[in-house]
Amino acid sequence: MKIVFNRQDISNKIAPLMNVVSSKSTNPAAEGILIEANAADSCTLTAYDTDKGIKITVEADVLEQGSYIISAQKFNQTLKVMDGETITLTVDSRLTATFECGKSTHKTGALKAEEFPELPDLKTEKGFIVKESTLKNMLSKVSYAMGVNEPRPVLNGCFVKTEEGKINIVACDGFKLAVCSCSAELKNLENSNRGVEYSFIIPVKSVNELCRLFSDDEEDEATVYMSHKNMVVEFNDMIFFTKLINGEYVDYNRIIIKNHKIEIKAAKQDIIAALEKASLITEEKIAGSVRSHVKVEVEDDLMKVSAVSTAGSIYDEFNIEHTGENLSIAFKNRFLIDSVRACRSQIVKISMSSPLMSINIEPCDDEEDTELFMLLPVRTRE
Repeated sequence: MKIVFNRQDISNKIAPLMNVVSSKSTNPAAEGILIEANAADSCTLTAYDTDKGIKITVEADVLEQGSYIISAQKFNQTLKVMDGETITLTVDSRLTATFECGKSTHKTGALKAEEFPELPDLKTEKGFIVKESTLKNMLSKVSYAMGVNEPRPVLNGCFVKTEEGKINIVACDGFKLAVCSCSAELKNLENSNRGVEYSFIIPVKSVNELCRLFSDDEEDEATVYMSHKNMVVEFNDMIFFTKLINGEYVDYNRIIIKNHKIEIKAAKQDIIAALEKASLITEEKIAGSVRSHVKVEVEDDLMKVSAVSTAGSIYDEFNIEHTGENLSIAFKNRFLIDSVRACRSQIVKISMSSPLMSINIEPCDDEEDTELFMLLPVRTRE
């Protein structure tokens, strides 16, 4: 195999592959990039850690066709240290990979393509087409609430449900819940015999990767192929594929309290500013532990935010609109900041009932799309 690449182009293309290369596999092939040069003017690069993977098409001058695996770290490091506009990669019958760039040469080992982990079926007739920016925005909003190493596997990711003209995405762990519903123009795949009704759970790492890869351009579209165990997303010159979490998601609608007795409306920036000041206390380690909770007092037309620890104390207050009783309640500060920050509007509505009941955080605007962020308080000795 002999291929000539534009060095800068392939350096840019290989960056996302590095995020899905296995780093702790007992199989050396899973730590490599599969290079398939079967066309005259392009080749494909694939990285796969057996849970998620990426396949990218790269423009190249293929002088000799072939397919081999090269260590991802060696490949990436070589591209960074080589000088010159083009780089030539040659793999001989003895599995020696040679990189040539200008007057520089670097040799390393290669593996046969057959040793690469078996890839899932990357195309099916089931699936839909959606705007990249829509999925990116929704996943980004709820991802902070995903579980990590939760005993219930279904919570370690985002639940996605599509229906005609609408997408619902939910993330939940033991303390927080985020629900985002958005109107979307979903298109059926050609030859699909069903509507655009799917439900699936994307694992945490795959959600984070998609948020990095998706474009913000409102014109760009992604094609999502669905199977029982896998999801494949095709966009631009890239194919992203991942295993899905098997299981039935929690009935999140049952745990959302809809008849709270207290309601406040406040400027989002005022809340975040006060909580960030409190983080000076709540996020500082003290004698091996972290005093992570913040106290929130709703009193008439004021919200008072305070935190106390052996490192010091902090207090702030700001004006709000308030209906219902006064209330004193406490939260993990970082969870509360993330929940408020995810809310789209500049005026936030917070509904609550008692110091031990969850609160709802919602936008104050007239948009039809639904957002709701639920957070459990913490018990305090105060």
